[in-house]
Amino acid sequence: MKVALLTSFAASRKEPLAEVLNRVHLAFAEGGLGEPLIQFNFGDSATASAVAAKLNIKRVSSVDRVLKRFPDLEQFVTETDPMPGIQGSRRISNGPHSPAAGQSVPFETLFAIAEGVPRSFPFHSIKLHFFTDRFGSLGSLSPRFADMIPGILLSDSWWVNGRNRSLSACTIVEADPGAKKLPPLPDEVAKVLAACGKIRSTKQLPLPGEAEIASSATVQTRSGLAAASADPKAVEAVKPILADYRARLSEIVECARMPHDLPPQNEAPRLNPNQPAGPRKPALDEIFGPMGYSCKGGSGTFTLHRRSPGNLTVRISIDVGTWSHNFLAHYIVMGLGFAATLSMPVAPRATLGQYPLTDAEQWGKIVENLAALARELDGSFVADIEKAAGPSPDWYHPEK
Repeated sequence: MKVALLTSFAASRKEPLAEVLNRVHLAFAEGGLGEPLIQFNFGDSATASAVAAKLNIKRVSSVDRVLKRFPDLEQFVTETDPMPGIQGSRRISNGPHSPAAGQSVPFETLFAIAEGVPRSFPFHSIKLHFFTDRFGSLGSLSPRFADMIPGILLSDSWWVNGRNRSLSACTIVEADPGAKKLPPLPDEVAKVLAACGKIRSTKQLPLPGEAEIASSATVQTRSGLAAASADPKAVEAVKPILADYRARLSEIVECARMPHDLPPQNEAPRLNPNQPAGPRKPALDEIFGPMGYSCKGGSGTFTLHRRSPGNLTVRISIDVGTWSHNFLAHYIVMGLGFAATLSMPVAPRATLGQYPLTDAEQWGKIVENLAALARELDGSFVADIEKAAGPSPDWYHPEK
C-alpha cells in the first residue's frame, strides 16, 4: 500500500523568498539528489486585472516587469483557465497549461525573480515545486491539491495583512498494513526535509490502488474534496452505521444524560461584552484529559484526539468563534480509508447548528454536556464502527 506523507514546515515571511528558494535548492545537491526538476508559477491577480480593465485603469503587471528584464520568458506566459469555471490569471509558468510546459529555465533566473519579490515583482501568487524520483510516485492517481504532488512545494502569495508563506513536502512510501511502523524515508530525501526547517505536522494519506480508484467509494480529504478510498469495503461497512446514528441523534443525546439543561438557540442569552469569557482550554483539559483525549488549541478552534483499541482515531473538532462567538462541534471517527462524522449538540433542546457563547460558567456547562455525549459515542458509535470496519494499522495516525 502506498502512503503519502504530507509534511508542513514552519515558514516565516520574514525570511526573503530568495533565501528559502536557495536553501531548498542547495539541499538537493548536498543531500545527494542532484539538480531537481522545478515547476514554477508566477501569477498576477486575475480579479484585480479584470477590475482594472473595466475601470480603464492602468495597472502594474509583475509579469510585464519580469519580461522586461527576462524577455526569453515570453514563451512561458499563459492565461489558460486551470480548470472549467476557474478564471486563469496571467502568469509565467512551465506547468501543464503553459505553451512551454515541462521546459526548464536556469536556476539563476528563478532566483533573480525571487529576489525581486515583493518590491520589484509583487506577484499575487507564486508556487515553486522541486522534484526528483526519490520522493516517490502517485502512479495513476491524480493529485487533488498542490501539496499532494511528490517533492517540495514553496508558496508565496499576497494577502490583506502582508505576504503568506508556506513550505511543504510530499513523500510516498510503501507501507505494510501489518507492520508496526512506516518504513523510513530514503536518506537523501530525509536530508532535504531536514534542511527545510522545523516540522509543524506530518499527515498520512493512504493512497488507493487501481481497484480502489475504480470503486465508487470515497472519503473526504482534509481539503474537503471527495477522493477514492484506500479501503472501499470499510467505507461500505461504515455507511449504514453512520446513517443510523445520524437518524437517531436526538435519541442518543437523551441517552447521554447531559448534566445541564441549556435553552434552545433562539432563547439562549447573547454575549455581554463586559463579561469576560475566560480561557477555554483549561475546562477541556480537566474534563476530557481523564477520558484519554489530548487537546490542541488553534485560532478560535480546539481539537481533541484519542485512539481506540483497534487503532481508530477519534477526533472532536470544536469551533468557539472563528468568525463569531458561537459554538459548533463534530465527533469524527477515522480509520484507514474512511471518516465518519456526527454533529455534537450542546443539549437536548439545542440540537440545531451553532450555539451562542457567553461567560465562563456557561462554557463549563457546555464542556460537561459535550463530555457526556462523547462518553456515550465512545462506548457505542466507535465500537460499532470498529466491529464493522475492523482495526486500522498500528502506524496509521491521521491525527498527527
